[in-house]
Amino acid sequence: MTNDLLRDLWFPTDRCVIAGHWTPPRGGETLPIEDPSTGAEIGRIARGQAADIDAAVIAAQDARRGAWGRATAAERGRVLARIGQFVRGRADELAGIEATDVGKPLAQARADALALARYMEFYAGAADKVMGQTIPYLEGYTVYTLREPHGVTAHIIPWNYPMQIIGRSVGAALAMGNAVVLKPAEEACLTALAFARLAEEAGLPPGALNVVPGLGEEAGAALAGHPGVNHISFTGSLNVGRLVQAAAARNVVPVTLELGGKSPQLVFADADLDAALPFLVNAGIQNAGQTCSAASRILVQRPVYDAVLARMAERYRALKVGPALDNLDLGPLISARQKQIVQGFLAEGADLETAAEGTILGTAPAGGHYVAPRLLANVPPAHRLAQDEIFGPVQALIPFEDEDEATAIANGTAYGLVAAIWSRDGARQMRLARALRAGQVFVNNYGAGGGVELPFGGTGLSGHGREKGFEALYGFSTVKTVAARHG
Repeated sequence: MTNDLLRDLWFPTDRCVIAGHWTPPRGGETLPIEDPSTGAEIGRIARGQAADIDAAVIAAQDARRGAWGRATAAERGRVLARIGQFVRGRADELAGIEATDVGKPLAQARADALALARYMEFYAGAADKVMGQTIPYLEGYTVYTLREPHGVTAHIIPWNYPMQIIGRSVGAALAMGNAVVLKPAEEACLTALAFARLAEEAGLPPGALNVVPGLGEEAGAALAGHPGVNHISFTGSLNVGRLVQAAAARNVVPVTLELGGKSPQLVFADADLDAALPFLVNAGIQNAGQTCSAASRILVQRPVYDAVLARMAERYRALKVGPALDNLDLGPLISARQKQIVQGFLAEGADLETAAEGTILGTAPAGGHYVAPRLLANVPPAHRLAQDEIFGPVQALIPFEDEDEATAIANGTAYGLVAAIWSRDGARQMRLARALRAGQVFVNNYGAGGGVELPFGGTGLSGHGREKGFEALYGFSTVKTVAARHG
């Protein structure tokens, strides 16, 4: 993507979207758009602040009182279905925007665009299928429950998967009849703005979706603490998640937090290694390892440890890193800051055994934020590189003796987002699925092809609440009990 292409986009990049209007930020300031593949500035986004957030919340409240609040569930579903069609029709353009803005290979960005369309399709079909209950009670009473929207929902999303996270959170919130204020990460706002334009074209009423780009400490903090917000969905770092939860607590509103992980894959001696190998590697390097559910720990039973290490090392040595639009195995990291963080982790692991590294191609621009993927062998389970989320293309191989030790190592971090079990033993699969502390457990696979329908969220420092599937609809609604006495 070039500056010329940015000028040819079907939406302006330096605006907020409030009440259906594309307006300059009230403070008049903008922020740079950086291409992580080159480090060059390629445009500007709005620097929204508290005044813009306040206007967006008021617009969302008005939408709830107006056309969007009066829409039936079936009508909401039809709007979401049209949005999905519009997204699918522009999947290639959205992929190019996302690849340039985030730095991920073009094929991964296109998969994200199609996932966004699929989320809209799923929640379109689910919108009129969330029902209350009739509860048997005392003689002379009829008691039932209603599921109602919270009202105004705030969505603070990260830079690594903007389209997917818009789909799983904004899509579910809209399906339940909430009005949305979306604050995308300042590092990657473009597809959030593109989505707002497509939603507008698809007939979403003004104010049902408002987008305010800006800095986390300005726009994000103002949104998290706004008294007009009724529910907050946050995906991002642990430290910022704590701030969001504290801000929500002051207004006593519920929060869904997804804060990352240190996810393990457990490989037993009876595993099908041919089937496992692509998942073992790809789940760790996808999006240059900048994935909350990245499989950054590979636990391998000792009888097959050397074989797994050799095969993963071979795959690592073949990995190629370069500009996002070259569509290689990995693109750059999102920013110079993120590159510095990953390099800091690697410096702390200088005493560890490097089994293999990928290659940064000579065609990669010098100003890009590239880090070669690295496979580390025989990593002690207590080492920081086996405990903390790196958010980069680094995987730690850890040997284990038996099922008990594997479980202890897998559960031996403060996180609990995703885990995988590779074994042909059905009884072991069931035991470990219950024993592993994680919000999702995959057996002889990892990620289940994206799993739009599958509830997603964590335990421990990975956060709480669930998005994706019907669970997201329950989270973006509240239960009202009606007890009618009629004699």
